[in-house]
Amino acid sequence: MLVSYNWLKNYVEIDDLTVEELSEKLTRGGVEVDAIHPRGEKISHLVVGLVEKVTPHPNADKLRVCQVNIGETVSQIVCGAPNVAEGQKVVVAKPGAVLPGDVQIKATTIRGETSEGMICSLDELGIEQKLISKEWQDGIYVLPEEIEVGTDAAKVLGLDDTVLELDLTPNRADCLSMIGVAYEVAALLGREVRLPERTFTETNEKTSDYIRVEIQQKEDNPFYYARVIKNVTIGPSPQWMQNYLTAAGIRPINNVVDITNFVLMEYGQPLHAFDYDRFGSKEVVVRRAHDEEKITTLDGEERVLSPEHLAITNGKEPVALAGVMGGAFSEVQEDTTTVLLEAAYFSPIRVRRASHAFGLRSEASQRYEKGIDPFRVEEAAERALSLLEKYAGGEVLQGVVAQDYRVQEKRTVTSTTDRLNQILGTNIATSEILSIFERLRFEVTEEDEAFTIHVPTRRLDISIEEDIAEEVARLYGYNKIPTTLPISKTTPGALTAEQKARRQVRRYLEASGFSEALTYSLTSPEKTTRFLLEEVPETVRLSMPMSEERSVLRTSLIPHLLDAIQHNLNRQVRDVALFEIGDIFIAQKENDLPTEKMLLGLAMTGTWESHRWQGEEKKVDFYVIKGVLEGLFASLGISEEVTYSPSERPDMHPGRSADIHWNGEFIGIVGQIHPLTAKEWDVKETYVAQIYLGHLLEKEKEVRLYEPLPRYPSITRDIALVVDKDISAGDVKAVIASAGGELLKQITLFDVYEGEHLEEGKKSLAFSLVYLDPNRTLTDEEVTTVHESVLQELETKLHATLRDK
Repeated sequence: MLVSYNWLKNYVEIDDLTVEELSEKLTRGGVEVDAIHPRGEKISHLVVGLVEKVTPHPNADKLRVCQVNIGETVSQIVCGAPNVAEGQKVVVAKPGAVLPGDVQIKATTIRGETSEGMICSLDELGIEQKLISKEWQDGIYVLPEEIEVGTDAAKVLGLDDTVLELDLTPNRADCLSMIGVAYEVAALLGREVRLPERTFTETNEKTSDYIRVEIQQKEDNPFYYARVIKNVTIGPSPQWMQNYLTAAGIRPINNVVDITNFVLMEYGQPLHAFDYDRFGSKEVVVRRAHDEEKITTLDGEERVLSPEHLAITNGKEPVALAGVMGGAFSEVQEDTTTVLLEAAYFSPIRVRRASHAFGLRSEASQRYEKGIDPFRVEEAAERALSLLEKYAGGEVLQGVVAQDYRVQEKRTVTSTTDRLNQILGTNIATSEILSIFERLRFEVTEEDEAFTIHVPTRRLDISIEEDIAEEVARLYGYNKIPTTLPISKTTPGALTAEQKARRQVRRYLEASGFSEALTYSLTSPEKTTRFLLEEVPETVRLSMPMSEERSVLRTSLIPHLLDAIQHNLNRQVRDVALFEIGDIFIAQKENDLPTEKMLLGLAMTGTWESHRWQGEEKKVDFYVIKGVLEGLFASLGISEEVTYSPSERPDMHPGRSADIHWNGEFIGIVGQIHPLTAKEWDVKETYVAQIYLGHLLEKEKEVRLYEPLPRYPSITRDIALVVDKDISAGDVKAVIASAGGELLKQITLFDVYEGEHLEEGKKSLAFSLVYLDPNRTLTDEEVTTVHESVLQELETKLHATLRDK
């Protein structure tokens, strides 16, 4: 709902409030102001000018030289608009003016002729094309003759206004009108509402001589009201009305249509004006449409109706789709002289079905769907008649033709001061609660400390005691309600151990330079055989897949991560590091519910680190992704128990991939994808990892123990060992750790050598061993004894010898 600040001032006193203050009070009162839109925030130096003379430009065929009286002087302005003419009142931007888009207006020379300003179109003043009347979309705007020359044109056009955009909840349909918002503001401020004038004069002719009304679907249309207005003169609506409609997001059309739209926004009651002479009969019949019946609506589209839709007919054919849109052949046109005015209450459900079926979301249908006040229809119609008489010269025929099947059920809600305070957790006095009801204009009777609230028909959202409590809370002030804890056994919210660990994993990987990917859980049957961590007896297939590419549940995260890598590479993003935490689905046999297992997948390619100024660049390789995993395991406190062993798996490079074990149990893989697999996915050298993250997080971790910093010096011994090529560094390290005992605190592999000076089938591994006793200084003899024991154990178990050179 768009609410013009200037328009709202007609119904409630708000001159002492800025737009920002009004917005704050509305929002605090439960009617949220989503945005504030100043209409002419940066516009200045606009005046109303009179075009006194127009001559062709001597040096340009499409330009005109205009002499324009702007009140204080006559200015020469060069104008290219095709509709500029002598005697017009126009909007002039004087030199020094600033227009939307930060357009600066200066005195200048155009093709040899001086131009002191600009004659403006509405588009140049920042008004959207869709809100400009068709007459003025391709030229300058011509103001009404009665406007005085030299007047501030920004005020004339309503550009000094500000629009509040309300974000209404579905229950507050009463605020889909200016008067509804005025009631809300008046209640918040404790002020009166000024309702508009609805007086008009009736002629001696009777409406009943011109039209009769028949309602065949009383449940869909409980009330239909018709009036006839003769001798109407079609023309533009008054400037102030056009300004208000534009501010509300409605395009001005002509005085009759604009008045029905104005009353729609003012009262929230949709009205429709038919051209009586084009209507086709002297009767209005409201009925369900026949199957395959057709109507061409005001937007020029032919609609095929069904018995689900409610139609306004002339007894023979539909002339309007009830509550949604009128028909084209009976619309008000330039030659219209007699108007048939419709004001009705239609079933919200029936209007919703038609609106949804045809994709027609109009201002009228929106209000019918959310609910209008069924007992304010006559007031809105009388307001329209008053305006038609005043601004269209209409003569209102005597009497009303209507059928009324409305049932006025007085809604009452009963409560007490104690109960309201109990609901709200407050201690509001009875007098203050009664004052709130008075400000809301709720009729209240008080008896034996109980309130009986008679809910006005405009407030369709109030039906139970809690609704009344909410009204009291809104006007009392949510910010005044004290903060209390529920009187019950509650526990503070917290993350589970698994949630904490998952968050820790995410944060670590994001800090390491990875971006999180979210890929589909559905995949193709071909991809369910790739990058598996375990045998998959059966895949889980959808019974009605959208496509073969999304027909089965995934069994690995890596295929879709490779798809993401390929997507980035195709868009020249060459350095990519992605991770995903997600489930895979393993079924043991067909039609069984699958077992879900949480996995962590990594995929990376390109450059890992680049220092171009220093000419340094680190490409992604096996040790980069392994190092990322080691850092992750260290952050989870399990790095000491994790080991790696060479692996040969399908889709993985045979010499650059490894299985990962934790306490001897297989938990995942890491390495480069096979070159043929990379070619298949059309990616560069890419490294991946996949681990059973859920399994890691479920296991109980050992309690991490901290030791004080050593007070005594350590002793370091380096050894270079010659072993068989098929013996891994991990195996050697395990033997060293076992033989070193408690004094051996640290083992570091710092060199691997194969080649010259070594026998065939041998390699050299160099380790640095750190010996330390936290309680005393070690002697060389003690270290030598332990070190010799280490060397002897290596020779016994692995046939390792010290390297000579």
